[in-house]
Amino acid sequence: MQKNTHIIGAGISGLSAAVRLANAGYRVHVHEATQQAGGRCRSYFDAATNLTIDNGNHLLLSGNHHARAYARSIGTEAGLVGPKLAQFPFVDIMTGQRWLLDLGEGKLPLWVFDEARRVPDTKLFDYLALMPLIWAGTGKLVGDTIPCKGTLYQRLVQPLLLAALNVDPPEGSAGLAGAIVRETLLAGGQACRPLIAREGLSAVLVEPAIKLLQDKGASIQFGHELREFAAKGEAVGELKFGSDTIALGEGDVVVLAVPPRPAAALLPGLKTPTKFRAIVNAHFRYDPPRDAAPILGVVGGLVEWLFAFPQRLSVTISNGDRLVDMPREELALAIWRDVCKAAGLPGEPALPPWQIVRERRATFEATPEQNALRPGPVTPFKNLFLAGDWTDTGLPATIEGSVRSGDRAADLVLARHRA
Repeated sequence: MQKNTHIIGAGISGLSAAVRLANAGYRVHVHEATQQAGGRCRSYFDAATNLTIDNGNHLLLSGNHHARAYARSIGTEAGLVGPKLAQFPFVDIMTGQRWLLDLGEGKLPLWVFDEARRVPDTKLFDYLALMPLIWAGTGKLVGDTIPCKGTLYQRLVQPLLLAALNVDPPEGSAGLAGAIVRETLLAGGQACRPLIAREGLSAVLVEPAIKLLQDKGASIQFGHELREFAAKGEAVGELKFGSDTIALGEGDVVVLAVPPRPAAALLPGLKTPTKFRAIVNAHFRYDPPRDAAPILGVVGGLVEWLFAFPQRLSVTISNGDRLVDMPREELALAIWRDVCKAAGLPGEPALPPWQIVRERRATFEATPEQNALRPGPVTPFKNLFLAGDWTDTGLPATIEGSVRSGDRAADLVLARHRA
């Protein structure tokens, strides 16, 4: 008899769990409260720029093994594109200085021994000072673990940790920062090659998953919001969606892959993060210069990362709470000035068609206090498991963390039925 699994939520964590279980022969039912899949990782057509844009510029790395395996399982790993080498161009728009961080191709961080490949004006000792992060506990602050000042911090550590943690690095969890350093800088260039979904997040990570699930007979319902669980002993016995109720059979399982607030409402007593930080993305319809790098790190301004896509220049600004209430055109102009400097556009062209996307609750606050509130995947119900980048994955809120959580929930389902 084929086993039923109900996946509540069609974000990346829910989709990764659904795909893993569908590939294992389970009958999968996906229930999504909104009208589209992908959650905070999706694309849409934007009338202001007349382009299909992503709601966030999500960067993956070649060392994100779970995310890449997920893309491989839905046949789209080739859609994650980037340079052949782990090289990151940077510019300081205050001074105009440009440099290339070259992490090489190996499995060891040998680049730190080569003055020509590391951050300009840094010494080997500066990198050794980062070592305490590697074994730091999640309860410690980054600011109490490493020196948050100096050239290396300003030109590499701060941009890297800000993007990963989405908080000002000194206030972030040293344990979460250490996980990022272990899986990137410390793992050598083979783990650090940047990858982006050039054709859009939905085209690479969402729509092919939906098609695979449908081809395997899965049911996918949009606008289907779970309102309540009904218990049956130690298990969930019913799923109540308001207009309809689904009774669960003996071997049926539920993966709850929704954001923290609805998860806490459905499971009273569940500890979840309660504080969140914003990310601001800006998109400009402008043909990038021919020599534009796919990803450019920007230091000394409002902009942090500049992405060059066909017909478009896009920007990401992390820890963006200070910008969520700024007038949109004023913000667009300020960002465009930085883009012109960073991309070396002559004469600062007039503001092209643009769009600002402000995700107010983009990630949980990656501080020790909030990290301690992240639950594991197991719940009081023996047939209910949690997934989501906000659960305790050992990583900050990232696509890799989302996929890991979905994989972990799916593996618990598989283990339950093997037991």
